[in-house]
Amino acid sequence: MLTLRPYQQAALTAIYDYFGRKSGHPLIVIPTAGGKALVLSAFIKEVLENWPDQRILVVTHVRELIAQNYAELIGLWPDAPAGIYSAGLGKRDLGARILFAGIQSIHKRAYDIQQCDLVLIDEAHLIPCASDTMYRRFLDTLARINPHLKVIGFTATPYRLDSGMLHEGGGALFTDIAYEVSVRDLIDAGFLCPLVSKSAATKLDVTGVGSRGGEFIPSQLQAAVDKDSITRAAIDEVVAYGQDRRSWLAFCSGVEHAEHVAQAIRDRGFSCATIFGDTPKGERDRIIVAFKRGEIRALASMGVLTTGFNAPAVDLIAMLRPTKSAGLYVQMAGRGTRLSPGKSNCLVLDFAGNVALHGPIDAVMPSAPGKGDGEPPTKVCPGCDSILAAAMRKCPDCGHDFPPPELKIEATASTLEVLSTGLPQWVSVSDISYHLHEKPGKPPSMLVSYLCGMVRHREWVCIEHDGYARQKAVQWWQKRAPGLPVPTTVEQALMQADSLRVPIEIAVRPSGRFTEVAGARFT
Repeated sequence: MLTLRPYQQAALTAIYDYFGRKSGHPLIVIPTAGGKALVLSAFIKEVLENWPDQRILVVTHVRELIAQNYAELIGLWPDAPAGIYSAGLGKRDLGARILFAGIQSIHKRAYDIQQCDLVLIDEAHLIPCASDTMYRRFLDTLARINPHLKVIGFTATPYRLDSGMLHEGGGALFTDIAYEVSVRDLIDAGFLCPLVSKSAATKLDVTGVGSRGGEFIPSQLQAAVDKDSITRAAIDEVVAYGQDRRSWLAFCSGVEHAEHVAQAIRDRGFSCATIFGDTPKGERDRIIVAFKRGEIRALASMGVLTTGFNAPAVDLIAMLRPTKSAGLYVQMAGRGTRLSPGKSNCLVLDFAGNVALHGPIDAVMPSAPGKGDGEPPTKVCPGCDSILAAAMRKCPDCGHDFPPPELKIEATASTLEVLSTGLPQWVSVSDISYHLHEKPGKPPSMLVSYLCGMVRHREWVCIEHDGYARQKAVQWWQKRAPGLPVPTTVEQALMQADSLRVPIEIAVRPSGRFTEVAGARFT
């Protein structure tokens, strides 16, 4: 019998809870390698077991993901009435009750599909914001055929470079985040492989590189970073750090750059292949199989391998592609988070300055569109070159102790980020959501997730606990729901969540690797 991990079961519960209270299009946010495909498959199986007349469409844009999601469902439910509609896979099972489809193949076939009750979109962050796109025209047509159509998005990165959070702003397809679990939570629970990042001596210089749509202009970026001396120096570092690592992945800034990186790796006695968007399917499949078997030590890529690429053994990632996209940065880093026998962690060598720009991998700070060219607070450990959050006092990799911050009294009020001092900072709340949180061996609690700009802060309300934790939960509830009886279970609390007062601001302060919600202000 299938046993879902606690957070996977919580994601399923959150979907039903959401539709029990609202009628929008929710997002489910699970990090790369967190088993998103299994959640999707388990949900499909549950739906059809309870409502056999439903028709479900699973849509994405990547051929590999279509095949992987289909295989995951068949592995879970061998008799599933499922089919594939994808030109790239040579399948056109248009009449299947559960249809896995590529948007490029299916977007003009809405009227041929006819009945569709539920659309699940994998890698939902790749849906363009504009209303006149393949995805939006297709979904709008399905909704005209069935006004009760429900759409659920699945993603590891619920934001876009050009428009911010997927469920915010005019014309947003999605309306809420129904469930979210963080990379750090899954690493700490042992479900994902830890990532360690080192500050590279070689740096890619993007001075003078222009931007378009909030991202570096590709031709200018490649011209700036594809320098022979820089490439050779970077690969020397990769080789030095990677001698005892078995599977390297290099993300490059252009096709020619990737070819030069691959050649530099081969010149140093290691096997390396290249993969691009136009690499023929047969050749691409052959290379990936050889890489997964360990017959090829390294892959150098441009524009691919950030989505739908599953190679658990990857234990070294060389970032040779600077990006302003927090989502792309997370997707690149996420290729190393899968667990694999003999793999204790994945080393990220950041030649591109992405960690400094977007924050540590377990605490990404995506910027709002058109804003945020400054750097989040990070620092480099002098003992082992690990890149850490500025607030950390001890390096988790080598144990180096940082001196306490020097206190200075200024004649005028400081404009520095208050969080870096450990004192609370008041931030505006733009959205709030409530979820069931379960931890093995402990009573469940209610996870409250606050969206503040593009950063999420969380607190746990321990309604079913005893002692001081229960006292705090009672105080929390009475402040937000004066006059309402304090619930005795999380299920009761979630049923009344719409009656809770929503704070306009919360006070947050650093607490180890996380932030703690220290207060709330209401209108």
